[in-house]
Amino acid sequence: MHDDFALSCPIPISEYPQVLLAHGGGGRLMHQLIEKIFGIAFANKYLDERHDGAQFTLNGAKLAFTTDSYVVRPLFFPGGDIGKLAVYGTANDLAMCGARPLFLSAGFILEEGLSMETLWRIAQSMKEAAQTAHVQIVTGDTKVVDKGKGDGIFINTAGIGVIEHSFVISPRSARPGDSILLSGDVGRHGIAIMAVREGLSFESAIESDCAPLAPAVLKLIEEQIELHCLRDLTRGGLASALNEIAQTAHLSISIDESAVPVREDVQGACEILGLDPLYVANEGRFIAFVAAEDAERALKILKDFSPNAALIGHVAESPAGIVTLKSRIGARRILDMLSGEQLPRIC
Repeated sequence: MHDDFALSCPIPISEYPQVLLAHGGGGRLMHQLIEKIFGIAFANKYLDERHDGAQFTLNGAKLAFTTDSYVVRPLFFPGGDIGKLAVYGTANDLAMCGARPLFLSAGFILEEGLSMETLWRIAQSMKEAAQTAHVQIVTGDTKVVDKGKGDGIFINTAGIGVIEHSFVISPRSARPGDSILLSGDVGRHGIAIMAVREGLSFESAIESDCAPLAPAVLKLIEEQIELHCLRDLTRGGLASALNEIAQTAHLSISIDESAVPVREDVQGACEILGLDPLYVANEGRFIAFVAAEDAERALKILKDFSPNAALIGHVAESPAGIVTLKSRIGARRILDMLSGEQLPRIC
């Protein structure tokens, strides 16, 4: 490694092998990589918001812009596939900015030898997902890499949406006193994929919760719910999302474990696999930080989309940057960010 890099890089060289082994994201090491490498190298007022997308005004129009890459393994899983995931995942990131998703790009990295049948299935799935999410895939790119270098297919998508309201929805907008609402049960996406990987079968099939989130978000906005922050619960799950927001907003978050909805079959699978559902990835769930006086009304709206939506916690001023959990037996503990990620290649 070049000496100039070693002298100027903000992460000690000795830590690099450990950091780069944190597959995907959602853990403390990946958070450190983002903050101390990309956050410093690319620092600007849009990126510094640490949001799911950039929000800006262009010729009088308020827009949101985001990008994501998808490397899930296996390509097809109960309740979804990599194509459906790519469309919904990027549209959902726009929704977390309070935007109406409009247009997507799609970049495909194809491994030599990928069957045309597989590619066709993925393309058709993306088409159907785009119709469901009310977005259009308007541009794209395709590259082919040598056999053994691409694991079938990787997909990158970018998205643009329009912001049609005056709310400033951002992690930095969270306030003491806010109520934290969860849009539905957690853990299904990660467990659905893990079951396929490990060849596990359960009495009832566990399917991914992969779904578009914009309809619920836009309904909250239409009803003038005072929204301060939104975050979808992808890599690292609920716990990581809460920690990221607490650290960005410099506020304290407390949640009640008994209020967090987890299906019995998902809880059982987590126990078998040694996983904590609070850290398991989701692809159709989000948290909303809303003004306390709007919490009851907002929860009623979310229950129209998912009956097990719940109020799970609140925001306070201190201790800043800390998330605490009240367990089912009444004890309190810090709900920290994992050092790595429980389930790599999950989205």
